[in-house]
Amino acid sequence: MLMASDFCRLANFPRPQPTTNHRGAWRGSCSPRPFPSDGRPSEPWAFRCLRIARPSAVSRGRSVSCRAAEITTDPGQDRLMKVPISNIRNFCIIAHIDHGKSTLADKLLQLTGTVQKREMKEQFLDNMDLERERGITIKLQAARMRYILENEPYCLNLIDTPGHVDFSYEVSRSLAACEGALLVVDASQGVEAQTLANVYLALENNLEIIPVLNKIDLPGAEPDRVSQEIEEIIGLDCSDAIHCSAKEGIGISDILNAIITRIPPPKDAAGNPLRALIFDSYYDPYRGVIVYFRVVDGTIKKGDKIYFMASGKDYIADEIGVLSPNQLPVDELYAGEVGYLSASIRSVADARVGDTITHFGRRAESSLPGYEEARPMVFCGLFPVDADQFPELRDALEKLQLNDAALKFEPETSSAMGFGFRCGFLGLLHLEIVQERLEREYNLTLITTAPSVVYRVNCINGDTIDCSNPTLLPEPGKRRQIEEPFVKIEMLTPKEYIGSLMELGQERRGEFKEMNFITENRASIIYELPLAEMVGDFFDQLKSRSKGYASMEYTFVGYRESELVKLDIHINGEPVEPLATIVHKDKAYAVGRALTQKLKELIPRQMFKVPIQACIGAKVIASESLSAIRKDVLSKCYGGDITRKKKLLKKQAEGKKRLKAIGKVEVPQEAFMAVLRLEKEVI
Repeated sequence: MLMASDFCRLANFPRPQPTTNHRGAWRGSCSPRPFPSDGRPSEPWAFRCLRIARPSAVSRGRSVSCRAAEITTDPGQDRLMKVPISNIRNFCIIAHIDHGKSTLADKLLQLTGTVQKREMKEQFLDNMDLERERGITIKLQAARMRYILENEPYCLNLIDTPGHVDFSYEVSRSLAACEGALLVVDASQGVEAQTLANVYLALENNLEIIPVLNKIDLPGAEPDRVSQEIEEIIGLDCSDAIHCSAKEGIGISDILNAIITRIPPPKDAAGNPLRALIFDSYYDPYRGVIVYFRVVDGTIKKGDKIYFMASGKDYIADEIGVLSPNQLPVDELYAGEVGYLSASIRSVADARVGDTITHFGRRAESSLPGYEEARPMVFCGLFPVDADQFPELRDALEKLQLNDAALKFEPETSSAMGFGFRCGFLGLLHLEIVQERLEREYNLTLITTAPSVVYRVNCINGDTIDCSNPTLLPEPGKRRQIEEPFVKIEMLTPKEYIGSLMELGQERRGEFKEMNFITENRASIIYELPLAEMVGDFFDQLKSRSKGYASMEYTFVGYRESELVKLDIHINGEPVEPLATIVHKDKAYAVGRALTQKLKELIPRQMFKVPIQACIGAKVIASESLSAIRKDVLSKCYGGDITRKKKLLKKQAEGKKRLKAIGKVEVPQEAFMAVLRLEKEVI
């Protein structure tokens, strides 16, 4: 027996919706009042629908066939259809912050029909609130698009990449999974430092680069000048550069056509043993680690036993599929395709970025080149303000580490701030992201110590110690030399700010390398300076001195010997370990003076005099003293002999001497927090 809803569908009427009136009547578009006002029931609603519009057999057949057609063309199913390897294009987008990379990706997804209009939102591939607020890409994303050109279907795999230098290794692995790249440059701002760094990475991977000039709709756009900049700085031919506006949708079709015509297809290596490159992974609480990969050689099928060549782990591929951009399962992926797999992997460390996947039974002879272990460069202490939140902080860090294999942490105890963790990060942005996620997603209130770097200590007995905490530094008699990490920094700036930025480089112990005028009005300044000088407020100073126009990029170049010393803070003769720092010999006095003066303001006065000293070993280089709270013992003396007053003062001095010998100074937590903020500024 057919239901009313079936009749309504066949008659092309909308499904009736229940109303909330007191009669409990059904209200549909074909029968506004199924029951008369006197309450007597009328003819059944479904039959009334049939009487109003009874479909013929032909129309019924056409309606059913249309519905069947809708089922077969379900959104996403067309993107699962296989195409020849010659019709696959793998590409990524290279751009500086705020040059329109995410907006362009949105338009590509929209024009190819990958994302329906009702599902579309700005920065579609940026899933985290933090990414949307800051306008940056933190986690890599991938999207499979289907595009028809001259009646030929093409499969386009967009691999989104983070642009920041902290994630340069992840970017290099993403580029290795592509054959081409879109170089997006703001037509009003021109080439920036981050753009250069990623372009050089793309050129190292022999990628076909398509220059795209974005934001041509802005009044200040100068596409001809920017094209000349790209040709002079990078050496790319911009005669056929694409002019577009991602926001207005101008030139998007030209970009898609250029991707197909100018980017080469992958090599046909489906017959070789399986080799797939992992370019990202994340942890799903229900399915374990989800791995994003590009098949370079061979094929992979659902149910295959796979082997990770770097970690040495083997698993069964329970599910494989493509990202479009949501996960769509398939049975098989072959050379040139990009997809994901789920294999009940418990730890991200088992499936690291850059690792090679192969079959357990038929292993490849060699892994894909370029794999490296993530190595933290910046360290800091994380302590909960409320000591009771220590277990929550530990659990939160463990959960974050499931998604972020580069995050390292170990327990740390501080006499000032209690129990916490010493954490290692890829860079300052990575540190800020982790701290903000801990506070947002896990409702923790944290204190962070001043960022520090990893020093390499060569001891007299021949041992080499990596030291990220000043308290772990060996005694002066046991160490031969201390080495610190150096970075090569490139600053792109308008010519008006060259002098102030060179002054900044000299202040931070930088070694000037070269300066080039890349255009008539813009210059590139290259310095080599210690990483420790950069982890403070270097970037803020760069932006401040150039009024926001300069940009920078840096790369690690190695360790070098430096004249470094451990600066200890003594309060009332007792060393305070949490305030110890490793500084350069030339800056020790300035840092020591600033710390002692700040502590004098913050530590409450005691009943005895408190010396605050900055020391290198046994040598005091800066000192302040906190005067004692003095009781007026002479108030009861109205006059008389002076010897009476001297006797009282002498007795008070002896008492204060005894009190100083046994008394301890408690440094309040507010003082530590203020000093930590000061360390970030002066070190």
